[in-house]
Amino acid sequence: MRVIIVGAGEVGSNIAASLAGDHDVIVIDVDPEKVEELTYTSDILAIEGDGTSLETLEDAGLRESEMLIASTDVDETNLVTCGTAKTASDVFTIARVRSANFLDTWAQSDGAFGVDFMVSTDLLTANDIVRVVGVPAAVDVELFAGGLVQMAEFEVAGDSEIAGRTVEEADQFEALTFAALVQDGEVVIAQGQTPIEAGNRVIVIGSLASVHAFSRTVAPAATPDDARDIVIVGGSNIGYHTAKLLEERGIEPRLIEQDSERGRQLAESLPKTIVLEHDATNVEFLAGERVDRADAVIAVTDSDEKNLLVSLLAKNIGARRTVAVVEQGDYASLFEAVGIDAAVNPRKATAEEIVRFTREGQIENLSLIEDRQAEVLEIEVDTESTLAGRPIRESVRALPAGVVIGAIARDHDLVVPRGDTVIKPGDHVVLFVSADTLTAVMNAI
Repeated sequence: MRVIIVGAGEVGSNIAASLAGDHDVIVIDVDPEKVEELTYTSDILAIEGDGTSLETLEDAGLRESEMLIASTDVDETNLVTCGTAKTASDVFTIARVRSANFLDTWAQSDGAFGVDFMVSTDLLTANDIVRVVGVPAAVDVELFAGGLVQMAEFEVAGDSEIAGRTVEEADQFEALTFAALVQDGEVVIAQGQTPIEAGNRVIVIGSLASVHAFSRTVAPAATPDDARDIVIVGGSNIGYHTAKLLEERGIEPRLIEQDSERGRQLAESLPKTIVLEHDATNVEFLAGERVDRADAVIAVTDSDEKNLLVSLLAKNIGARRTVAVVEQGDYASLFEAVGIDAAVNPRKATAEEIVRFTREGQIENLSLIEDRQAEVLEIEVDTESTLAGRPIRESVRALPAGVVIGAIARDHDLVVPRGDTVIKPGDHVVLFVSADTLTAVMNAI
């Protein structure tokens, strides 16, 4: 398939790298430095130009393309790009937007803006935040198989029960699979005798109950088992969506917003949220509002720097967990290195959703791991699959190294994968796959 991607930023580059192995990918951007960087760092054709220009799109091969993805940082540019493409081609268009108003309009009007599929960055990010807050000590959480299976990533602290043990010794949970470790930034497939050291990250796949139980072996004692007292800092769109999702789960969060007009709007639209008008960098105010006793503080302002400052202040006065939105993906590891419990990157969430959609039919859901070093993905097994009709210990021999079968969902029930487990057509299988073997794995299954 020929795919045009407009926007060579973090989102566009991630999408391009994920699709390049199986598709003919062309990237367009107005910034010559981004075009040059993409050209020299990957096997992708990059073109300097304006994606809203029909001439530029046609130069990129619009009429021969099956899909166009508009992924710049400007909503209006993405919508105009899709609309322009539709004037000259029946190409399938995907637009990334932040504004909930655009998403609502598109959802209510078939084909609005010339967009066939729309991705809301802010809503995706809010969902990511709520999932992370719901699992003690997790730095990344994703749901698969209609919510039956959970993937979670944890950082192993020095005082963790599993620090210094092998994977086999730590694997004491029936419905849980150790998929991989991240050691010094490198993803390592988990083997029985692989040692788990302090500072490593552990990626596990299993039932919600087993992942939650495992989290208690990783989490510091002060980490709440069930976060109920939650403070959101920032009345951004992400802050609004996060509060709304928490309300839907029966939680009544507090939200701190400095702008009085925005605070009034939020108070009117979030009936179960206590909205406080103040500067969240004021330590006396935080202490007076008992933020030091909060189960979680979520920083979602429009500034990475302020999110970092607020999170550090909250952590310093005693908040049990801190979660911060980080727009610049390169900063995520820095945030976590200085003590922020989880850094959520909206651009990563957006790239995952778009890549998942482009592979629809092959893949039901996916999560990108450690800058695309690996993927956790869900597939529905058909009768032609290598996995179907024989024990796992036999079928995995036909797959490349770097694959872990994490979980199986069958008829709305979880099946724990073991060597003698027979996978059946119709099963939903959650796999951990190293990026360098992804194409071979997809061809095999």
